[in-house]
Amino acid sequence: MGLNISTKIKLNNGVEMPLFGLGTWELREGETVINAVQWAISNGYRHIDTAYIYGNEKGVGKGLKLSLEEQGLEREEIFVTTKLWINSFEYEKALKAFNKSLNNLGLDYVDLYLLHWPEPTFRQEAWKALESILKEGKTRSIGVSNYYQSHLEELLSGADIIPSVNQIEFTPYLYLKELKDYCDDKGIMLEAYSPLTRGTKLEDAKLLEIAKKYNKSSAQILLRWGIQHNVIQIPKSSQEEHIVENSNIFDFTIFEEDMALMDKFDEGLYMGFWNPTQSRWK
Repeated sequence: MGLNISTKIKLNNGVEMPLFGLGTWELREGETVINAVQWAISNGYRHIDTAYIYGNEKGVGKGLKLSLEEQGLEREEIFVTTKLWINSFEYEKALKAFNKSLNNLGLDYVDLYLLHWPEPTFRQEAWKALESILKEGKTRSIGVSNYYQSHLEELLSGADIIPSVNQIEFTPYLYLKELKDYCDDKGIMLEAYSPLTRGTKLEDAKLLEIAKKYNKSSAQILLRWGIQHNVIQIPKSSQEEHIVENSNIFDFTIFEEDMALMDKFDEGLYMGFWNPTQSRWK
């Protein structure tokens, strides 16, 4: 059976996570994010990603609540992720921050809770807090974001539970193959944020040439490339037409030779705040 918008992958703890979802970074609290969540769910999305630092957890929760009511869906049908910000990495602060996120979202549990960045002082302590939250059943799985091999090696040296997910930047223009191979070996699923390079490469001539070959948009080609590398995709948009377009990537397959060509697009293009391997957060 081929992939589709409802396809799920099994994480290392047995939880099933949709391979495709909606990112909400920079979607403003209020109507902007509420509408985006509703449009996504009404068009088949079953995976919504947010974070405390995005400042839109309440809107995500409201959009989710409205969608469930209007479409007759059960809470269990939507996979919800949020993240712990670095100012709450101390153990007790982490527990309180998680409960605040739950309250913002209006939920009894989340499906995935992530450490947002590898802040050095308390990141091991923060992971212990996430393990406790998982054991209490308030989240179904735990993971990290922006963790590279050195961060993961440190975490695993003292962890009781292996992260289920590592959410990072991952595009043809930032093809972190060694990190992916390491995570694959450890059973950690990669999830790509900013998979559309925040629009900076959508007009790249070599990408457009491939898009033309498949009669698809450059955005769809980028997302399909990630899917075919078995990396979870969470593109962000506040426009319904783009939310729909982004999801229409399951009716074609990029040929092996074109995948290999795109793998060579790598230019170390970081679109985030910084490269975690070259910052003070080593």
